[in-house]
Amino acid sequence: MPRLTVGDVAPDFTLPTADGGSITLSDLRGRRVIVYFYPSAMTPGCTTEACDFRDSLSALQGAGYAVVGVSPDPVSKLATFAERDGLTFPLASDPERTVLEQWGAFGEKKLYGKTVTGVIRSTVVLDAEGTVELAQYNVRATGHVAKLRRDLGID
Repeated sequence: MPRLTVGDVAPDFTLPTADGGSITLSDLRGRRVIVYFYPSAMTPGCTTEACDFRDSLSALQGAGYAVVGVSPDPVSKLATFAERDGLTFPLASDPERTVLEQWGAFGEKKLYGKTVTGVIRSTVVLDAEGTVELAQYNVRATGHVAKLRRDLGID
């Protein structure tokens, strides 16, 4: 799958969320948005990454960013994840992997030295018009949010 690059207009989406509602990307126009893709809620790496976003949320929001997490997990699992770890930003469910594929976050990757097909841990930062400002693929769960904050100049 092709990956998004700086200057691309991000594909719009509407997905169900952990809180029982839904999120439409275009509804966030006027704000900068960080969309991050992760393989599976409540696994060690995904929990680390989500909690890092949670712990950085006030700084990110203070700099004008909204945060949205997307995984192929069902809404019920995302709801448990959000409640268990106090995640207050939207967690969106993409079980058909349509958005994951459109954004280049699903495909071949290396896992323990083997090539497998699955979710590619990725983060895409959009400007207020929905244009890609930064796209990072195959990121590490640990330390990623701190690096992202440095890349965006957020203390």
